[in-house]
Amino acid sequence: MHTEHLTTHPEEAAVRIPLELYMRGHAEDSAAHMRAAFLPTARLESVREGPLTSWDLDFYCQRFKNQPAADEAQRRRYVESLDIVATAAMAKVILEHGAVTFTDYFVLLKTEQGWKIANKVFHAQPKAQ
Repeated sequence: MHTEHLTTHPEEAAVRIPLELYMRGHAEDSAAHMRAAFLPTARLESVREGPLTSWDLDFYCQRFKNQPAADEAQRRRYVESLDIVATAAMAKVILEHGAVTFTDYFVLLKTEQGWKIANKVFHAQPKAQ
């Protein structure tokens, strides 16, 4: 995980908390980490192989079974960019998961419970053979 500062904003460390929970959620295959990272009203959307997929948080969390991937030690995840203004932020996160690299775009909000991911859109790019 890259941990260098990407901004000079004083909230950067706090904005990274839900992003780190999200990345840990993938590493540990943990729905609990995902629920802690996202607002309960979050949507997760993508266009994969044609059709739009649009999931709510409960549907997304059903994917996690607390069984890390067999190749977890080889996977990489990092925050590539951040933009923070007052109580709103956006982030780009890269997840290198074996044969697929995911690019995730997040919008985040500073809530009474701290920073939370409000929504996610993503693209899954198979590695060239």
